[in-house]
Amino acid sequence: MPAVGNTFISTSAKANRESLDNVVKWITPEDTPIYSMIGKGSIDSTHPEWAIDTLTAPGANVQTEGDEFTFGAVTPVVRVGNYTQIFRKDFIVSETQEAIKNAGDAEKTKRNIIKKGIEIRKDVEFSIVSNVASLSGAARVSGGLPSWLTTNVSRNSPGVNGGYSVGTGFTVAETPGTLRAFTKALMDAVAGAAYSAGADVRSLVVSPYIKSVFVSFMSDPAVAAFRYNADKSGTKTLISNADVYEGPYGTITVKPNRVMAVSAAVARRAFFIDPDMMSWEWLRKIHKVPDVAVTGDARKTVIIGEGCLKVDNEAAHGVVADIFGLTAST
Repeated sequence: MPAVGNTFISTSAKANRESLDNVVKWITPEDTPIYSMIGKGSIDSTHPEWAIDTLTAPGANVQTEGDEFTFGAVTPVVRVGNYTQIFRKDFIVSETQEAIKNAGDAEKTKRNIIKKGIEIRKDVEFSIVSNVASLSGAARVSGGLPSWLTTNVSRNSPGVNGGYSVGTGFTVAETPGTLRAFTKALMDAVAGAAYSAGADVRSLVVSPYIKSVFVSFMSDPAVAAFRYNADKSGTKTLISNADVYEGPYGTITVKPNRVMAVSAAVARRAFFIDPDMMSWEWLRKIHKVPDVAVTGDARKTVIIGEGCLKVDNEAAHGVVADIFGLTAST
């Protein structure tokens, strides 16, 4: 009988030569900045929910001596939630290929288990930055960060906020606007809105191109005079980069995200994040499925995980949307 469909056999291998270096380098970087910086939790359902509360705006609070108490109404919290998404990678390797001496074991099961686990982490990162609404059912979708943000936002016409819908119980994808250039003024505007909303934004996560645009802010005469090396050793360095912005509303670390460079659809946003107010909740952590049935002369492997994004309060974060994220015109 023929091999099971998609079985990787020895005749297809490219590393079965003794002259190859025994160390095979990862080509795709493993960085997942948002997933790595936020907390990780565990849940016990496919539809976790949580409550969002707000404080009354400050105002004059002057009371009369001896006054009779009166009681204000309690404002109920807003109940929100997301849906878990299943992430899976699978592969199959023939037993012959497992037995052959292979450079760096690049095309054997053990190494591919690690590789596929890393790929799922990057898929989780892609889920977080994607403008996708939450979805229930068998093929559930975790609502991405763009579908939550409505308070501290900067959009270009005709862009429209998405947000969580209390009526439907789902997040709504944002409506994109016309692309524009990312500027220091846009950055300061959203940082200021976040500060006014009570947010403690500490990170700005952007595509690699937007990071290069941020670096160009150093040529702004209002910035250059205050630029300095964060290294406290006193060593003088020719600086052509910047990672930290000490702006009027606090200090923000700017982090490039290679996952956001996958397409213009995800590169078009700059996310302001308070990592304490967001987490990734795992229903099933990334793991290898045990005891996959053997149906031929090959090893089947399935790596799977299930979880969703939890945005504790969308007002703790922000976004500059509708910006050129790949080049000066895309």
